Amino acid sequence: MNLKEIQEMLDAELVCGAEWIGRDVACACGADLMSDVLAFTKERTLLLTGMTNIQVIRTAEMSDCIGIVFVRGKRPGQEVVDLAIENELPLFVTDFPMYEACGLLYKSGLSGCSKAVCRHGG
Repeated sequence: MNLKEIQEMLDAELVCGAEWIGRDVACACGADLMSDVLAFTKERTLLLTGMTNIQVIRTAEMSDCIGIVFVRGKRPGQEVVDLAIENELPLFVTDFPMYEACGLLYKSGLSGCSKAVCRHGG
């Protein structure tokens, strides 16, 4: 599944990164605790979060996330958008709450970042 398909599935607005939305996503992680993102994500993870501060971009960069979806209609400020562009990180905004957004992605076949999935190469 790629970021463009996810954008359509979540009826999400693309905030920045149109040139990168063809990228394939390996798995997704829904979290507001950036320490959880650092501990549990793997390469090419899509991050879904309600946090819109600069630390989200810094964490996504360190974790090799492939994009960020801000849930509940939350919008990042310009400083966050600028840093995302600098890091070639597409940003999306969806009105879905995190639980529903993650559920839609999981139901459509996008796995999470659990150890069970990692062990099986997923």
